[in-house]
Amino acid sequence: MKKLLVWDLPLRLFHWTLVILVVAAAITATVGGNAMDWHGRIGVAIAGLLAFRVAWGFVGPTHARFASFVRGPDAIRAYLRGEWRGLGHNPLGALSVLGMLAALSAQVAAGLFANDDIAFNGPLHALVSKDTSDYLTGLHHKGVWLVGLLVATHLAAVAYYVRIKKDNLLRPMITGYKATDQVVAGPARGGGPVALIVAVAIGCAVAWVAAGGLLPPPPAPAAVDSSPAW
Repeated sequence: MKKLLVWDLPLRLFHWTLVILVVAAAITATVGGNAMDWHGRIGVAIAGLLAFRVAWGFVGPTHARFASFVRGPDAIRAYLRGEWRGLGHNPLGALSVLGMLAALSAQVAAGLFANDDIAFNGPLHALVSKDTSDYLTGLHHKGVWLVGLLVATHLAAVAYYVRIKKDNLLRPMITGYKATDQVVAGPARGGGPVALIVAVAIGCAVAWVAAGGLLPPPPAPAAVDSSPAW
């Protein structure tokens, strides 16, 4: 057995930061009230994180790239037969990654235009009509169940690998290294400083847009006439 670097540091930071933010989003939505302001900020941060991960899936290291783990039906069948060998995400895990990214992206996108009919409006609420905002608010509420289902499935899969297959998936996502007996295998390559700067810049740009950076500034408050009424 030898240890190989599978998960790079930016990917690991993305993973655990996303976990924290999703939990925080669920808590602030449950609390409601003034916590909804933080719920909106967290949604903007998640939008930036997701954009970073998509960019990192093209310019990042080997095992972070979509091209390295997104396979077709043949790879899934081979995995189910126990014939798949590789590092990083297995073919079924790849579907979980894509499903989670898609569900969270849809959830965040709907939330940016949502409202609670009381005091909170999403950062991009002003771009759509009230009817459209109400419709997206409904989708945002329903999307919670899909995200929750995907998270529960993900946790169940991790538990299955740890308890049944004796393959701890958590440790590599913390340390980055995985023990393997594969002969034709190498550490993750690519994803240098320039690629990281590009991916971070894309994530920051998306977060800025999601926060309403392109919207015109609100009108200045009307001047108050301080002269006496008599």
